Order: sequence, then C-alpha cells, then structure tokens
Amino acid sequence: MYSRQPPTRVRSSPNIERHSKEVGGLESSLLQLVQDHQQTSLRVREETEKAKKAAIKTAIRVSDALLDTVNGGVQESFINEKRIELEIRSLSATIMRYAKQTDQWLAASHALNSAVKEEAFHVDLAKTTNII
Repeated sequence: MYSRQPPTRVRSSPNIERHSKEVGGLESSLLQLVQDHQQTSLRVREETEKAKKAAIKTAIRVSDALLDTVNGGVQESFINEKRIELEIRSLSATIMRYAKQTDQWLAASHALNSAVKEEAFHVDLAKTTNII
C-alpha cells in the first residue's frame, strides 16, 4: 500500500551554492559571449559603413576627375571652334576684298585693252587713208 518512493535528496547548502555558482558562471559566460558578439557586429557594421563612405567619396572624386577631363576637352574644342569661326570670317572678308580688287583690275585691263584696240583701229584707219 505504501509505495516506496525514492528518498528525496535535499541538497546541502554548499551544494546549492556551488550549483548556483555554476549556473551563474554559465549565465555570465553566455552573457559575455552575447555582448562580445554584439560589440563585434557593431564594430564590423561601423567598419563596413566607413569603407562604404570611403568608396563613395573615391567614386565621386573619380567621377569629378573624369568630368573635368571631358569638360576640359569640350571646352578646348569649343575654343578651337570659335577660333576657326573667326578665322573663317577673316578669310571670307579677305576673299571678298580680293574678289572686288580682281574685278576692278579686270575692268581696268578691259578698258585698257579696248583703248589699245581703238588706238590700233585709228592707226590702221590712218594708214589706209594715208593720213600718216
């Protein structure tokens, strides 16, 4: 009737203290591991963020350098284009002046040629009429 139960063991107070110390040591070790992991994660995150910012700054500097190089080339091309346009205008004006002068010389030589022909005609006419 009475069932025999195994005797319950009552821990003595040194065993309880040792057990609580072991449990407390284990808890503190786990807590320390969690804190170390969090700190390491935070440090890695900060380093990653710093590297990302540095990479962005470097990319911006490279982009600016490329843009300056391209803009410098474009600016130089634009300046050369303006110089060429000015040279074209100058050459056009010179060509127009030479064309006008050539037309004047042609008109003068045509007038001289006509005058020589007329003089030759009068000389021939005088010879044929024996005026000379």
